[in-house]
Order: sequence, then structure tokens, then C-alpha cells
Amino acid sequence: MSGMDDEDRWQVDGGGSVAYQRYLVPMVTAKWAVVLVDRVGLRPGERILDVACGTGAVTRVAAERVGTAGRVAALDINAEMLAVGRSLPPVAGAPIEWHEGSASDLPFPAGTFDAVVCQLGLQFFPDRPAALREMRRVVAATGRVALSVYGPIDHNPATRALAGALDRHVGPGASTVKRSEHALADRDELAGLVAAAGFDDVSVHTDHITVSMDSPAAYVRIQLTGTPLARLFADTPPAKRRRILDAVTADVEAELAPYTDAGGLRFPQEAHHVLAATA
Repeated sequence: MSGMDDEDRWQVDGGGSVAYQRYLVPMVTAKWAVVLVDRVGLRPGERILDVACGTGAVTRVAAERVGTAGRVAALDINAEMLAVGRSLPPVAGAPIEWHEGSASDLPFPAGTFDAVVCQLGLQFFPDRPAALREMRRVVAATGRVALSVYGPIDHNPATRALAGALDRHVGPGASTVKRSEHALADRDELAGLVAAAGFDDVSVHTDHITVSMDSPAAYVRIQLTGTPLARLFADTPPAKRRRILDAVTADVEAELAPYTDAGGLRFPQEAHHVLAATA
């Protein structure tokens, strides 16, 4: 990945945005979206900004919660993710405004929103303090922020299994992108980062969901097509790619055997949710 921009390296390319929406949203991010929105307690008529919105998993739940009297803006740096989000059927509630832009330079006036939410994105920002300061700037004087990041990789068995297999069969450091999902797993570091941006009443809550998939092989396939991990094999000859994928899948199947039965694969995920206020 040498030569990539710090933000571009974490992005999903091309058809991966479609795979992300088709598989990862219903299986993973839509579940976490409900947890995040429940945590922040959105109310009818509120103005909401979803930063690093992806295809809009949180955005759509927020639009339903604030209703037609509310306002929901969704921002992401990835134009392809936004295109997929725009193409989906509208939900009942507030209309969604889609914006392409960086979390470190939000295109909104100060005090525009009652709440800013950011699901599973903060750990990927190249300048986290700047992004948090921007969130603080655009929140109203009595507003709030709600952020989520994954917990420790050792508490997320599927991620741990895939990361180890990639390093063994692709090469040292192949799992860097995957392991970076857990870069803000330390609760104290996370709370301190948010407080340093000027937020008050910072609290961190650890939550869990169960992710269900057809099999460990399906998990590997989805991860390697609907996430930035797809770039690992962009220049790999097909025969070699198949050998590597078979080896990675075998390792993941072995490690996730305790979470697999005749009904498929069911594994736990852990994430931290940070809540904070502006006053």
C-alpha cells in the first residue's frame, strides 16, 4: 500500500461498495447502527450529522428516529459509498442530504447540528484530533456526540482469526488494515481523545452483538471483497490467489470452529460507544 494517501488506504474500491452494502451492512453495521442510535437517544425534530457514513446504515436509522421534522446530513470521503447510499430506497422520516468530504474539514457552519454520530470510523481518520474538533465545532451549544469503535481484537474472534491467517499466508503486515479496526480499543485513550476536543461528560460503554453468516468461508469471502482487504490481491495471479485464499480460509475455519455448527457461523463482536456533550 505504499504511496497511498492516508485516507485513501482505508477505502473500499469499485464494486466493493456494492458488496459492502449487500453483505456487511445487514450482517454487521446495521446491527451496530441501532445500538449507536439507541445510545445517543435521537429525538423527533433534531438535526443530525453522520460522519463517515459509508452507505448510510446509521444515517437511515437516524432519519427514521428524527422524523420528517428533523434534518439528517451524511458525509463520507468515499464517492462510491455515497453513490450506493443514494441509490437505495428512501426511508420514512427526514430526507437525507449526502455530502462528499473529509471529517477533518466538515462543510457546515458552527453549531449546525444537535448531534453528530460516527460509527466505526474514527480509528481510520489520519488526524483524529482535528476530526473531533470539527465535530465539536458543528454541534450546537447544547448538543452531543456519539462515536463507536471496535474493542480489542482479542475480544473479536473472527477478526483475530482472519488477521493471523493473512499474516501467515500473504505476508507479514498483510493484516494491517484489519488490525487497524481496533486501533482505538483502549477505553481510557478513547475517552481522553474525545475530551481533548472540547467535549464534556464523556462516557464509554462497551456493547456486544452476535454476527451470523453461512460459514467461515463466507466470512473470508465477504471480508476480501467488501472491505479494503480486497486490495491485497489486486495484482496477484489467479492461481496463486486461489492457493492463498484456500490456505487463509482453512486457518479461519479451524480457529472459528467453536463458533460454527450446522446452522452456520455465529460469533461475537465487541465495540465501545462514546457519548459526550458540549455543555
